[in-house]
Amino acid sequence: METTKTQQNSTMNTTPQKEHQWLQKLIGEWTYEIEVKMGADRPAEKSTGTERVRSLGGLWILAEAQGEMPGCGEATTMMTLGYDPQKQRYVGTWIGSMMTHLWVYDSGELDAAEKMLTLDSEGPAMIGEGKMAKYKDAIEFESDDRRVMTSHVLSDDGQWHHFMTVNYWRKQ
Repeated sequence: METTKTQQNSTMNTTPQKEHQWLQKLIGEWTYEIEVKMGADRPAEKSTGTERVRSLGGLWILAEAQGEMPGCGEATTMMTLGYDPQKQRYVGTWIGSMMTHLWVYDSGELDAAEKMLTLDSEGPAMIGEGKMAKYKDAIEFESDDRRVMTSHVLSDDGQWHHFMTVNYWRKQ
């Protein structure tokens, strides 16, 4: 299929929009504390780390984190986030040195108050070898220097279960 010049120009539009500007709030150096609870019968595990978030052309953010990952030891992770004007939603990826799965955020939305970005993804289920599950991550700003990310998984019973909270504080 041949791409028309009009289609090319609309996908090559490099002017950041309002949605791209929201992502710029993430830029900076952060410390974090992560708490993961992998089941009702298991105790919560906590660890800490640092994250550096930078902009790529005002359209994307790249967030590289390093620290202890509960149950995995030392890990490095990389998140990309942007806004796709054609799809009218936030998109991105997440990878970590502790796994081989590429997580794809394919339908992200900002709430009406523009404080919380919710991202949907699919990935390996935490229980059940070879099984996939739906996930929902929410990034919420409590202030310019504090944000929280919560993660939920859709279980076989059709309910969303909270399993992870990451608290971030901007380094001064």
